[in-house]
Amino acid sequence: MQTVSSWKSFGGTLSVHEHDSVLCRCPMQFAVYTPPGLAGGGPQDDSRGDVHGDPRDAPLRPSTGTVPVIWYLSGLTCNWSNVMEKSGLQRIAARLGVMVVAPDTSPRGDAVPDDEAYDLGQGAGFYLSATQAPWSTHYQMDRYIVEELSELVFSRFPGDPERQGIMGHSMGGHGALTLHLKHPRTYRSVSALSPIAAPMQVPWGEKAFTSYLGDEQSEWAAYDACELVRKQPSAAGILVDTGDADPFLDEQLRPSLFIQACEAAGQSLNYRMQPGYDHSYWFIASFIEDHLEHHAATLLE
Repeated sequence: MQTVSSWKSFGGTLSVHEHDSVLCRCPMQFAVYTPPGLAGGGPQDDSRGDVHGDPRDAPLRPSTGTVPVIWYLSGLTCNWSNVMEKSGLQRIAARLGVMVVAPDTSPRGDAVPDDEAYDLGQGAGFYLSATQAPWSTHYQMDRYIVEELSELVFSRFPGDPERQGIMGHSMGGHGALTLHLKHPRTYRSVSALSPIAAPMQVPWGEKAFTSYLGDEQSEWAAYDACELVRKQPSAAGILVDTGDADPFLDEQLRPSLFIQACEAAGQSLNYRMQPGYDHSYWFIASFIEDHLEHHAATLLE
């Protein structure tokens, strides 16, 4: 792993890193915000045995102490930079004393399959493990996050693996809900902003699932929050925000279907419709403080 960039922010450190992913078979980037009081700069590069003065190469892991970790999964066309540059999360994470990790949304590179449309291919990994060619060689995003990136992060940063939460926006909200419902003991808290809540029943999800997983809808159910919550509701309280001015609300997000599924399953859900808000990062910046506090209430108890 190498540190690409590092900046001090609200007393903590925002750093960007790259590593060669075994599961995705390409270089992958991710960003980490580490709150103040632990260490500064990026972790030590494994290719060198010592540090030569550059603060970006100083080890992040302190001698003692760990902090809760909140994973943020971004939406279609995005990467780590969208939430780290537009949401203002650093101020809140610094105050709460939590670490935020932002993975990329898909494998990338000239050798990685892509599509001309924005909702398939690079930038649109849908947080699943593809089984269909040509996608299956590289598109293993759920395993990448849960297994490979998690192991890397907890070996090099001061995060506490026993105190993890997960959240996301749009496609990333879909990813956060499904990963939590499949791994509730790993991701103890969960929230979503404008999630694709019923991907099996909307155009974005139908297109992605058909391409990545094939035509058999029984394979799709493992990546649909509505189907998962019906079978295995979690003990966590789920927070979901959407805006009533979101142009994707009725066709692509369909939160009403997730609300119905949660009610039928007895799943605790705090669903909030925010008047006048759309699908943009202005919406996310307006409510991300509520979401980080929602996670902190569980992870800091």
